[in-house]
Amino acid sequence: MPTGWGNPPGGPPPPSNPLLVKAAKGSTSAVAGQLGVSQRTVQRWLKGTAAPKPAAAQAIADAVRAGWQPRVQQRVRRAAERDGFVLSASAQFGFASAASSTDDPRLRLITQHLPGDVAAALFAARDAGASEDDQARVLARGLQEHYFRDGGRRASGLAVEFTGIQWADFGVL
Repeated sequence: MPTGWGNPPGGPPPPSNPLLVKAAKGSTSAVAGQLGVSQRTVQRWLKGTAAPKPAAAQAIADAVRAGWQPRVQQRVRRAAERDGFVLSASAQFGFASAASSTDDPRLRLITQHLPGDVAAALFAARDAGASEDDQARVLARGLQEHYFRDGGRRASGLAVEFTGIQWADFGVL
């Protein structure tokens, strides 16, 4: 069977537990209607006696992705808001301190664990339609507090700029 039948890309699914049939509470008829094929065709796919044609395989992959991806995103969001996340970024960082000294922005590579409240603020900004610049400011505040100020243990008057982002990677623990 082609990759994608019942599971996200990565290999053929176990025939006994395809996601589309599971999501349809075992109804091969409902899956057939969703994909525009006969119920018997879905049953053949499940038994392994037939394989979906390329158009059907794409429809299966799209349907699985549409149902699977939002649930995965919800789990990742809950985990990030609960446990925080790791931000690795290459960007221009600059700052001004309370003593009116400045450090001109320069390219830095930073990897930092940021707590759940930063994740919640970032998701809230995104949900509200914030621009990339607005979301970068949320990250700048998080980095300011947890990287540069070390949770309030140093540099209390420091204001951080986070611009010129070359790349950023987010990881959930």
